[in-house]
Amino acid sequence: MCSRFLLLQQHYRDLLARLGIAAPAEFLSRYNIAPGSAIPLVRTKPAGRAPAAPSLAHLHWGLVPAWAKSADGEPLLNARAETLATKPSFRDAFRARRCIIPASGFYEWEAVGRARRPWLFRRRDEQPFGLAGLWESWRAPDGTAFETCALITTEPNDLMRPIHHRMPVMLTPEQFAPWLDPRTTEPEKLAPLLRPPAADTMSALAVGPHVSHVRHEGPECLTPAAQHIAGDPQLSLGLE
Repeated sequence: MCSRFLLLQQHYRDLLARLGIAAPAEFLSRYNIAPGSAIPLVRTKPAGRAPAAPSLAHLHWGLVPAWAKSADGEPLLNARAETLATKPSFRDAFRARRCIIPASGFYEWEAVGRARRPWLFRRRDEQPFGLAGLWESWRAPDGTAFETCALITTEPNDLMRPIHHRMPVMLTPEQFAPWLDPRTTEPEKLAPLLRPPAADTMSALAVGPHVSHVRHEGPECLTPAAQHIAGDPQLSLGLE
């Protein structure tokens, strides 16, 4: 699963500009974005006969299906690419409510005995990318709408496989338009966008235990593990 990611301020602005959103809301770099928080994403809503245009929103990370009886159940943080078209929680959103979550990198934890070692994964060129996601709108009995989202995961590439058995779908700028296009609803046309990227387009860095605590923020989350000298510098005892 993917449960933490990184988004730098300049990357946020660059990616939104690429998507044609000229005036993004104020945003400060976030180094340890966790589930349960409001995260920025880009989605496309048809506007009558006018061409659909991407728009920015901030939605709660932890999808609540529209048919759920309440919003108090276990939130769905990730959606498996292999079952999007058939799983009731995601199939309608897959066809009609796709989104892009701007990212600079994401974290994953490697099991090392009873400990967990955090790793930071980025594009090798250190450019921003889009995490493929879905969004949903749940309505409370009083009619209040609660909008939520989930990140899509896929099988790991060769870089990720030794660390974890899943990885988030990383969209390139060339894939943004087809992923957001509301006219595309056929799962078979969207499936090619959900494949893992080539391993040689990514980098992996073992980072220190600071990021393992969900309340920790700031550039310290990016400190390489080798710079932590207390105990075993490579190991993190924090929870994913």
